[in-house]
Amino acid sequence: MQPRLTSLNLTDVEREELPVDVLLVGAGPASLACAIHLDRLLKAKGIEDKTILVIDKAEEVGHHTLSGAVMNPKGIEELFPDWKERGFPIQSEVREDWAEMLKPGGGSTALKGMLCPPQLRNHGNYIVSLNHVVKWMAAQAEEAGIELYAGFPAADIQLDEATGRVQGVVTRDSGIAKDGSAKGTFEPGMRISAEVTVFAEGTRGNLAKNLDRKLGLSAGRNPQTYGTGIKEIWQVDPKIGKEWFGKVMHTGAYPLKRDAYGGSFIYGIAEDKLALGFVVGLDHKDASLDPHGLFVQWKQHARIRPLLEGGKVLKYGAKTVPEGGYFSMPKLYGNGFCMVGDSAGFLNIATLKGIHLAIKSGMLAAEAIATALEKGDTSEASLARYGELFEASWAKEELWKVRNYRQAFAKGMFRGMLDFGVAMVTGGRGLVARRDGHKDHETTRPLAESTFQLPKFNDSDSLDKLTDVYYSGAVHEEDQPAHLLVNDPKICVERCTQEYGNPCQHFCPAAVYEWPKGSTEVVINASNCVHCKTCDIADPYENIEWVVPEGGGGPKYVDM
Repeated sequence: MQPRLTSLNLTDVEREELPVDVLLVGAGPASLACAIHLDRLLKAKGIEDKTILVIDKAEEVGHHTLSGAVMNPKGIEELFPDWKERGFPIQSEVREDWAEMLKPGGGSTALKGMLCPPQLRNHGNYIVSLNHVVKWMAAQAEEAGIELYAGFPAADIQLDEATGRVQGVVTRDSGIAKDGSAKGTFEPGMRISAEVTVFAEGTRGNLAKNLDRKLGLSAGRNPQTYGTGIKEIWQVDPKIGKEWFGKVMHTGAYPLKRDAYGGSFIYGIAEDKLALGFVVGLDHKDASLDPHGLFVQWKQHARIRPLLEGGKVLKYGAKTVPEGGYFSMPKLYGNGFCMVGDSAGFLNIATLKGIHLAIKSGMLAAEAIATALEKGDTSEASLARYGELFEASWAKEELWKVRNYRQAFAKGMFRGMLDFGVAMVTGGRGLVARRDGHKDHETTRPLAESTFQLPKFNDSDSLDKLTDVYYSGAVHEEDQPAHLLVNDPKICVERCTQEYGNPCQHFCPAAVYEWPKGSTEVVINASNCVHCKTCDIADPYENIEWVVPEGGGGPKYVDM
């Protein structure tokens, strides 16, 4: 066994320097679209000497990518007009779609045809696995000569504090033990410098969040609001699978209370497989509410349970989604950087669609970056073209039409639907020109007002959290510094226990936080973490911070 170095001083560690021209942090659809389109634009300008590098924290590209997903093809059609001929991975074109309102005692009301809410109509859309999509896009990028490094988590930003210029990132060190000493496998992270850094970390990215705080990128905007989505892939009876293949059903009402926002879906992804999901807004108010528990309650409803009889869970995952809309989007650019995709709030929460918007955001950023590189000027003034292009694009037009959608539901489902009805005839305005937003953690009510009760679990259709986490493939190196930081443990014990009942043990969909009976200390099972960031968002004191773990750690969302 190799000895550990007990006096590691990371400020004195010599780091490898890697200069590139454009660095993209994260390998989702927005980042890959940006890299691919930028490469084309530069080549069209005769610029052949620029290096484009994409890094991702997952062990393999796509392992940390999760979505429902029904895709609007508008974005991929722009990026690759011959996307189908190239073999883009499609599970099915949507053959039929409808919505159902579930009743608490069983039964439901189906809304089909013209009765189906317009935002939930999916004619012309495609059911896809986002894991397959980003793998395909990554292959297209590498074929074009773009460099892509998996297993490289960006831990810090190289920021010139005086000018606010982003100069690149530092990747996380590996081989450090929990006690802070160096193991025999210690490898310091690299300093990757870039003319332009594109933040595409997904929802609540650690770097994007901190950059926003330092530079005030959300000043004058509404606070971003989020939802936590739970998803399982099921192998089902082939009779059911064939009947549902290519069908899309969304449900509302049960098991949500009237003051909570959310809904669910079932997608027929193969002749023997269904994708099931449930999303709940993190401004739900109930300190004991458990998104995973809601998902299980939903599966136990008489409308859903028969579809799962004789079947089995194949995959599980969870992620947060940015629901705030246009008025919650941060400033998209700055001195040496751009933000794209979920990191910048490119999601139409009304239609539950974001892939096409993510791709478009990446393409718009690429156009601005290409011009900036051509001029030799990657300052904020030069990259401001990204914002101008967005404001003139169909992406802005789409998001503008639902600009007040999510905020209207803050007063309950009925008021939200009323406002959306008005918005449909007022170009997205609704009853108020601009609704105020809120921070999700500020909506949590005291423990005494909590009412949520967990359902009963079983080994068939109602798996408990720990069993579901097994199906996420989540694995982390156990002996490493925590990537889930509790900034002040005293708050947890002296305040949160009495005021809110330690909601982290409820809202986490991966059983990371435990409060054993009689214990005055939280147990953090960091190896369970699926990188959804719910804890970073929903903790009522903002006392939990999610940071990147060692490269390769986390879930493995194969086929998700």
